Amino acid sequence: MAYKVPFVNYPTHYHRLKGEIDGAITEVLSRGDLILRQQLRQFEENVASFVGAKYAVGLNSGTDALQLSLVAAGIGPGDEVITVSHTFVATIAVIVHCGAKPILVDVGEDFNLDMDQVERAVTPRTKAIIPVHLNGRLCDMERLMKLAAKHHLIVIEDAAQALGASFGGKKAGNIGLTGCFSFYPAKILGGAGDGGMLTTSDQEIDRKVRLLRDHGQDRATGDILYYGFNSRLDNLHAAILDVKLKRLPQWIQRRRELAAIYQRGLAGVEYLKLPPPPVEQDRYYDVYTNYVVRAKGRDKLVAYLKEKCSIEVLVSWPVPNHHQKALGLTHFKLPETERVSREVVSLPLHTELSDQQVEYVIESLHLFGG
Repeated sequence: MAYKVPFVNYPTHYHRLKGEIDGAITEVLSRGDLILRQQLRQFEENVASFVGAKYAVGLNSGTDALQLSLVAAGIGPGDEVITVSHTFVATIAVIVHCGAKPILVDVGEDFNLDMDQVERAVTPRTKAIIPVHLNGRLCDMERLMKLAAKHHLIVIEDAAQALGASFGGKKAGNIGLTGCFSFYPAKILGGAGDGGMLTTSDQEIDRKVRLLRDHGQDRATGDILYYGFNSRLDNLHAAILDVKLKRLPQWIQRRRELAAIYQRGLAGVEYLKLPPPPVEQDRYYDVYTNYVVRAKGRDKLVAYLKEKCSIEVLVSWPVPNHHQKALGLTHFKLPETERVSREVVSLPLHTELSDQQVEYVIESLHLFGG
C-alpha cells in the first residue's frame, strides 16, 4: 500500500544522498577494502568523537554490541541483570544468552526505567543494569549512575534509539561502561542493512571487544585469546554510514522541529498523551527517534489512520515481553508496562517528512477525536 504519509521513506532518503553514497560504495569495491580496513576505522573514530567516548568498535548489530558488552564485562551464569520489559526482545535475549538472569522492572511516564523500582530490584546477585534510552530520550542517568556506584554495578547503555541524545550535557553512549548503538535502516542513523557500534572509554573493554568480534583472534600474533564471535561491521556499511554521519546533527534538528509541530498541533487533544516537548534548556536533549503518543482506543485509532487517512503508523510491542509465554518471564508483574503496551503508537517522523504531511497527520488526529 502506498501511504500518503509513510512511516519511513527509504527511496527518497537514498536519492537525496545518491551521489555521495554511490561514490563511497565505488571506492570500497574498487580498492577491495571489505573487512576491517580504513573505512571502518575512520567511521569508528568519527562515532567515538561524536559521542564523546575514547573508543568505538563497529559490530554486526546493536544486539551484538549488547552481547559483547556483557561478555567483555564478565557477566555470566549466576549473575542478575536489571532491565525493562518495554523494549525490543534483544535487550533481554542477550542477558539470557550470557547465562545470566534478566530481572525486569517497570517503566515511568517517559517509557524509561522507573528508578524507584530499580533500587528495589537490586540483590546480592545483581551485577549490571541495562537502561534502555527509548525513542531518543535518555534515562535519568544521574540517578542511575549514583545507584550503580552505591551497589557496585556495571551500566551498559542500550542506546539503539538514542544516538545524539544527551542527559546533563553528556551524550548517550558516554556515561555507562559501554554504549550500544544500532544502525538498522529505520534508525536515526540507518545503514543499508544490519550494523551496530559499541562505544566506551575503557581501554580494556575496547581491546577485548575488538578481539571478541573477530573470533577472539589476535591477528598480529595469530593467537586465539577467547572463544569469540563473527561480528564485524563491514567496510561497505561503514563507508555508507560515515557519509550519513556528517548530516546527523542537521537531521536531529529537523526531527526536533517536526516534534515541535506535532507538540503544538496536538496540544489539547484529550484522548492523546504527548511525549515531553523538545525544549532547549533542560537536562534532557531528545532526538525523537520516534514520536510516540499514548491513545485511548489505540487500536481503533491505528485502523482509522491507516485505512481512512492513508497514514502509516507503528505499534511497538503490543504484547509485552513478559507476556510472551515462550520467554519464561510471566512471573513479572509490570502494570505500567502493560498499560503502555495497550496505548502507545508511533506517528510518522523522519527527515524526509514535510511540514504539510505532519499537518495532515495532526488534522486527521483532530478529526478522529471529534
